[in-house]
Amino acid sequence: MGKYVVSPSTHQTPNGRFGASFSFQRSQGNGSYCRVFRFDKTFASAEAARIFAVTQGWLQSSMPKPPVC
Repeated sequence: MGKYVVSPSTHQTPNGRFGASFSFQRSQGNGSYCRVFRFDKTFASAEAARIFAVTQGWLQSSMPKPPVC
């Protein structure tokens, strides 16, 4: 997504639902930036979790300055 690499991921939880996460990476010059975002919300399907992760990654990459943790 532009100058960022956003990698969505899903995982099955012990109760059979699916969790979402994504990694957000940027490399520029001598510096790099990488964050992993995991969400507490669970979903009925892996596809729903993936769509949520992609959407959150898109929102993060469209911010002028990503928040620093």
